[in-house]
Amino acid sequence: MTLYVTDDDRRPKDECGVFGIHGHPEAAKITYFGLYALQHRGQESAGIAVAKDKKIEVMKGMGLVPEIYSMDDLEKLEGSSAIGHVRYSTTGGSNLINAQPFIARHKQKTYAVAHNGNLTNAHIIKQELEELGSIFQTTMDSEVALHLFIRNVSKGIVQGLVDTMSRLEGAFSFVVLTGKGELIGVKDPNGFRPLCMGRLNGHYILASETCALDLVQAEFIRELEPGEIVIIDDNGVRSLIPENRPKQSMCIFEYIYFARPDSTIAGHNVYQMRKSFGRRLAMEAPVSADFVMPFPDSGNYAALGYSEASGIPFEMVMIRNHYVGRSFIQPTQSMRDFAVRIKLNPVKEQIAGKDIIIIEDSIIRGTTAKTRVKALRELGAKRVHMRISCPPHRFPCFYGIDFSTKGELIAAKKTMDELTDFLGLDSLHYLTVDGMLEASGVKDPENYFCKACFDGKYPVKFDECISKNCLGD
Repeated sequence: MTLYVTDDDRRPKDECGVFGIHGHPEAAKITYFGLYALQHRGQESAGIAVAKDKKIEVMKGMGLVPEIYSMDDLEKLEGSSAIGHVRYSTTGGSNLINAQPFIARHKQKTYAVAHNGNLTNAHIIKQELEELGSIFQTTMDSEVALHLFIRNVSKGIVQGLVDTMSRLEGAFSFVVLTGKGELIGVKDPNGFRPLCMGRLNGHYILASETCALDLVQAEFIRELEPGEIVIIDDNGVRSLIPENRPKQSMCIFEYIYFARPDSTIAGHNVYQMRKSFGRRLAMEAPVSADFVMPFPDSGNYAALGYSEASGIPFEMVMIRNHYVGRSFIQPTQSMRDFAVRIKLNPVKEQIAGKDIIIIEDSIIRGTTAKTRVKALRELGAKRVHMRISCPPHRFPCFYGIDFSTKGELIAAKKTMDELTDFLGLDSLHYLTVDGMLEASGVKDPENYFCKACFDGKYPVKFDECISKNCLGD
């Protein structure tokens, strides 16, 4: 009986996580732990770049952070300023050449860049730069941004950054390292992806999420503003914020799914917001049941909120094996099935004859949810209801999430009744858009969040090429 994700199914994935530190004698080691905390944002590859004596050295690899680096490796990465990156690919294939940070050397100066997000006009800029003689080594939109910056940096680093940002469209949070050891943070004008600043014993840090600051015991200072550029050097922090900015479009899916629950983004704790979504679900879609359950770790905190608001007991009837590493691909189907089953195991006695409410954070393609419901039925569940702590995904995302075509989204193809039957449920309910916004606790959420995957209202323009691999294979 398969109780976990099948090989052909994928949970939604964000593109990357970034980290940087300035002026610390153990910059590479601090960056290693920062990336460790951000591992949930990308498991395909990782990289660390350090600056020393006006040069930048980089070490990258495929896999998880602790699989790539040994303590000896980190000792060799000498330098007091560093940036790091963990990656899941939304633009560019999954191979080492596309791993970040990227390095560029120009006129005896060296720069490294790491990027979280997705540029919607990268294919246009790439064509322009190729006409001017640029040669690209990867299929990454991040490399396009780096080439554009190199073109502009002759005007000075500040003006080069400003001019580069003025051309880029889409979602981007960058950390940049110069050979001189300067650390730079850049956030797109809509503020799609998180990027915060902290301080460790007087040394400034940039990170995708506050959980990375917590792990290295750094003090949180603030979230970068949409459109902000910060330049950190031996003299401190300089900040540039554009006067005219578009409406903020923070990705609400960061709170629903991507970010770690112990992170706080733009003043709002992820754990608390997910519980609030669950409480709102209990108000919108009450149903009688013996208990509420998540499938670890999907929906854990929304399930707690649903249980609290409904008074229905919360149970963890699927037990996760915490000693299973990465999903390993075995040569035979039977061995692959074993690798899948070993991750979760049911408390069978708790399921048989029971009415159950499953809380999920999302349904994208539907194969995972269908498999999970089938497993509970086979274990003797009497009735199975499902509640989703966000609205139906009916529109593709072009800002850094890996569903870029409408055909991938099952809620765009089926009515609610059809989807309920397809999943084998007794009832199904999604959190409404209005309920989600109200439960977020954010002031004026309609003008704060990007929710294009739910309502199709895209805050940044794009052409049809962005839904294809216009940067090449």
